[in-house]
Amino acid sequence: MRSTRLRRSTTAAALLTCAALLAGCTSDSGDTSAKSSTAGAKRPAPKPTPTWDPRPDSIASVGDSITRGFDACSVLSDCPEVSWSTGTDMASLAQRLLPDPTRRSWNYAKTGAVVADLPAQLRSATAQRPELVTVMIGANDACQDTVAQMTPAADFRTQFASSLSDLRRALPKTQVYVASVPDLKRLWSEGRKDPVRRQVWKLGICPSMLRDAQSTHERANDRREQVNHRVQEYNAALRDVCAKDVLCRYDGAVHAYRFTGDELSQWDWFHPSKEGQQKLASLAYTEITRRDDA
Repeated sequence: MRSTRLRRSTTAAALLTCAALLAGCTSDSGDTSAKSSTAGAKRPAPKPTPTWDPRPDSIASVGDSITRGFDACSVLSDCPEVSWSTGTDMASLAQRLLPDPTRRSWNYAKTGAVVADLPAQLRSATAQRPELVTVMIGANDACQDTVAQMTPAADFRTQFASSLSDLRRALPKTQVYVASVPDLKRLWSEGRKDPVRRQVWKLGICPSMLRDAQSTHERANDRREQVNHRVQEYNAALRDVCAKDVLCRYDGAVHAYRFTGDELSQWDWFHPSKEGQQKLASLAYTEITRRDDA
């Protein structure tokens, strides 16, 4: 009887101690092996973050007339052979990166394209399953007859984000290089000093910015500033949307670059010449081959 009371007393004391310590003990003071069934469960390992590959083995390009090499070889004509992205007659991005650029690069850019045209171009690019897609878009969205006809900044952002999302769903591992919209106001500021350029621009080249190139009237200055601000908004949209995708790189260097006269087409003094296309290729190559830890 005495031993029974002793065991009961010990058990009661153990229960009180366990309750005080919130240790989840059992009524058996000697059993400390019971544990929650999930205590030892292993958490799933996190998925590795995709890393940028500076040497993709295939390229598809989308965008507008700049990527088509418009006016780089002859007047009013595309010249994709000297495209900064996929050209075969110059040290283009494809020539620098790919062992066989003629078989592993595709150019789906179209002269006159605006951001609303990206989905169709990207569908064509997606069919090739490239490891890298280059995008240069936005100049035509700003280069309209009037500022009122420019693509609204909110629409530009939405359309670009939707296009990139569609591409990502189709090709989860494809990398994307996004070039910034060139500085149209700087182009006007430098070119307005040249009477030949001013005369050529009268033919209707980017009228929202380049019309009445010599005028310093308040309305003309205000119009140019509206175009300049819209380009800045486009670039902000390209940068922000791209930043949300770990396999997308936005390159502000294109907007910052000061194109020289030799780097502009002598037929329209607006599109890049072959030398200008070469510079665009160099800017893209620098950004694409930059390592994440650089």
